[in-house]
Amino acid sequence: MLNKDFLWGGATAANQCEGAWDVGGKGVSMADILPGKIRQKYIFADPDAFYTKKFDYYPSHIGVDFYHRYKEDIALMAEMGFKCYRMSIAWTRIYPTGEESEPLEEGLKFYDDVFDELLKYDIQPLVTLSHFDTPLELNSKYNGWIDKHLVDCFEKFCKTVFVRYRNKVKYWLTFNEVNAVTKLFVPNGTRMKEGDNPDQIGYQVLHNMCLAGAKAVKLCHEIIPDAKIGCMVQYSPVYPYSCHPDDVLAALDFERDRELFAIDLQAKGEYPYYTRRMFKKLGVVLDTNEDELEILKNNSVDFISFSYYMSLTYAREEFVAEQTEGNIFSGIRNPYLNSTEWGWQIDAKGLRFACNRLYSLYGKPLFIVENGVGVDEKMVNETVNDNYRIEYLKNHIEQLKEAVDDGVQIMGYTMWSPIDIVSNSTGEMRKRYGVIYVDLDDDGKGTLNRYKKKSFYWYKNVIETNGEELD
Repeated sequence: MLNKDFLWGGATAANQCEGAWDVGGKGVSMADILPGKIRQKYIFADPDAFYTKKFDYYPSHIGVDFYHRYKEDIALMAEMGFKCYRMSIAWTRIYPTGEESEPLEEGLKFYDDVFDELLKYDIQPLVTLSHFDTPLELNSKYNGWIDKHLVDCFEKFCKTVFVRYRNKVKYWLTFNEVNAVTKLFVPNGTRMKEGDNPDQIGYQVLHNMCLAGAKAVKLCHEIIPDAKIGCMVQYSPVYPYSCHPDDVLAALDFERDRELFAIDLQAKGEYPYYTRRMFKKLGVVLDTNEDELEILKNNSVDFISFSYYMSLTYAREEFVAEQTEGNIFSGIRNPYLNSTEWGWQIDAKGLRFACNRLYSLYGKPLFIVENGVGVDEKMVNETVNDNYRIEYLKNHIEQLKEAVDDGVQIMGYTMWSPIDIVSNSTGEMRKRYGVIYVDLDDDGKGTLNRYKKKSFYWYKNVIETNGEELD
């Protein structure tokens, strides 16, 4: 049975929902130069194209206009009974280039108004400090998070928002899915030159961001002593494809490299015991010092939050099998699981396994801050009969409850997402996650009107019964 204080809600990101990308003095972020439907074409093949090409449409420029419609959207969340709303602050609304000496008052006032609206309905804000939207100027001028100057810029931003919102926000997250930065250009903004070792770049970026996160933890504890601040990672438990010992070891290495390593840095405050061997294999030599390691050690997070969309299956390198898509990382198709139309495999029981694994490894409270299914769906008679979404969420919440019965401490669950927003992975609107439909297409055309799906009423009842009624 879930605790009566369990934090039910939903999650979004500023760059996927706010829009108003140049309103109120806001600067340009990394997210503002990402194109729409063809985004995936460049994520791995040609990340420089984000800087050098002029695309027809940039989804973050409109988002779903939460900037102007936040009162309407928060009222809908309140109607569902939300206890918590995970959102992010757009860094460039506060410091347009990241290097200004003074913050933008208009940006600060916007989030004051949003937090006030949430608190009016007794909805607790859970605020992500950085959700894939580093100021573009910092990426262009310093090549992103490979430069430690960004640590100082981020620290200044954090101090500003902690002081401003210390009486309004009691739950904070540092970086969204920070483990992604070792492999993906988009979250870290660092471009590689010919001959660069991508693992060297990726792990130096991760170190710099975790150092910045530790400084944020320190500031938060000093400025808002009654607040809790956590890390946020993308976590998919990794199954070996078979019981062949080499498959088991390959799965272990994959999980360490892409997921657990980043959690160790933030939850334990130290580099894991297998670092030396892994770095030797990857050719990584970090630029760090004892002072930085001490900051990491003394400022670990209060809890671990994570996104869960799927499990992954992995095998020894020489094994050849059908691959499947995933959220950031992909693996081998698991023959025992079904997949979404985007190729993400559905594994509700994997959530229970994930919760148990993380809790046994780190012993810190967990918060499931993203879980949902993207579907190409049409509205009929001003609603969507999304029984498939209800089934997906029901099955995952059942496994969440099983994990709690196992003894795992789980603070809350914010599904992705309460409202249709721009998909981060594909830049599309047609990949819809919400329990609220938004009339907007992949080209930015539509009324932006909101409509309740069938799942809206189902989720409302789930929250009202604290997860007891799922049918």
